[in-house]
Amino acid sequence: MPFTRAEKEQMIAQYRALLSRSQALILADYQGLDAMGMYRLRQRVRKAGGAFHVTKNTLLRIALKEAGWAVPEDLLQGPTATAFCLEDPPAVAKALLEFAEENKVLKIKGGLLDGRRLRPEDVKTLAELPPRPVLLGQVLGTLQAPAARVAGVLTAVLQQVVGVLQARADQLKEGSQTA
Repeated sequence: MPFTRAEKEQMIAQYRALLSRSQALILADYQGLDAMGMYRLRQRVRKAGGAFHVTKNTLLRIALKEAGWAVPEDLLQGPTATAFCLEDPPAVAKALLEFAEENKVLKIKGGLLDGRRLRPEDVKTLAELPPRPVLLGQVLGTLQAPAARVAGVLTAVLQQVVGVLQARADQLKEGSQTA
């Protein structure tokens, strides 16, 4: 049964709202996935910080254009489900790929990240990245390392100055006691 114009406009608005909160999209062919499998997949994606929806290609295309995203025309062919990465794109990609490996039904078509198109191999690479908190910790550690080295050098120099001053004070003390 075809959707009414109002229903289509509502779906486009829903896609636009998800796109406005998304950092990336991953598109998949879900053909052959039963209702229970779809339910489990949606749960996994939700736990990973995303939303998984079966999307109408034409309506998603319109929403992508309206939201200012690139439109991957060749990926919007056939049955398409979209994973909207609302929090951590690597976690969502990993959830999708693990599900695809277990079920052999879900096929990753590709996606979009920061305006760049992702091939299925790129989605796999994205899934291999560490989670966001780990990445932030690594970046922070990298940024702090030079500062820690500078602080260590400055501390060593100050310790040497204090040592020289202490030696001079001891020397003056000995000189005053012998006189």
